Amino acid sequence: QFPALREFVQTGKPVWGTCAGLIFLANKAVGQKDGGQELVGGLNCTVHRNYFGSQIQSFEAELLVPELASQEGGPETFRGVFIRAPAVLEVGPEVEVLADYPIPSNKVLYSSSAVEIQEESAVPEKKVIVAIKQGNLLGTAFHPELTADTRWHSYFLKMVRDVGEGTSNATVAVSEAASSSDRQTKYDLPIFR
Repeated sequence: QFPALREFVQTGKPVWGTCAGLIFLANKAVGQKDGGQELVGGLNCTVHRNYFGSQIQSFEAELLVPELASQEGGPETFRGVFIRAPAVLEVGPEVEVLADYPIPSNKVLYSSSAVEIQEESAVPEKKVIVAIKQGNLLGTAFHPELTADTRWHSYFLKMVRDVGEGTSNATVAVSEAASSSDRQTKYDLPIFR
C-alpha cells in the first residue's frame, strides 16, 4: 500500500493531504507515539502530529490566506477547522507557505503524555505553518471540507487541470466540472464554536 502511494506521489500528479494526510505526505514527522509512523513523503517538511493537543483541544480559527485569495478571490481569511491537528514545524526552500497560525509563546502545546517531543529545536516560538504547497503537492493541517468555503477545493482542482491539460480527457473533465460548480447552489454547513 505505501509503496504504491509513494510511487503515485513521485509521478508528479497532484495530491492533497488534509490533517492526517498532511502527516503522510511529510518527509519527516515528530511527536509520534512509540514505534513511529510510516510516511508516504514528498513534502520537504517536518510535521508534528497532534500538535495542538487531543480531540478536546480541537478549534476553529481565521487564517490569513493571501495566496488563496489572490488565486480564488474572496476574503483574505479562511475559517480553519482544526481537529486533533498537526502543524508544520519547518519547511525546505522549495516549499511555499500558504497559511500559518500564531501561537502565544506561553501556551503549553504538548499536553498528552503519549506524545513525546523528539527535537527541542523544532518547537516554534511564535507561529506554526498550517498550509503548504510544493510542486503538485498540497497540504493543509485543517479541514476545508467542513466549511461552506470551497476555495481550497477549487485551488486544488486547478492544480489537477494544469497538470492534466492535453494528457487525459478524464482529468480535463474533472476540472471542467469544477469550473461549472460556481453555478451550482452552495450549501452552508454548520460552523461550530
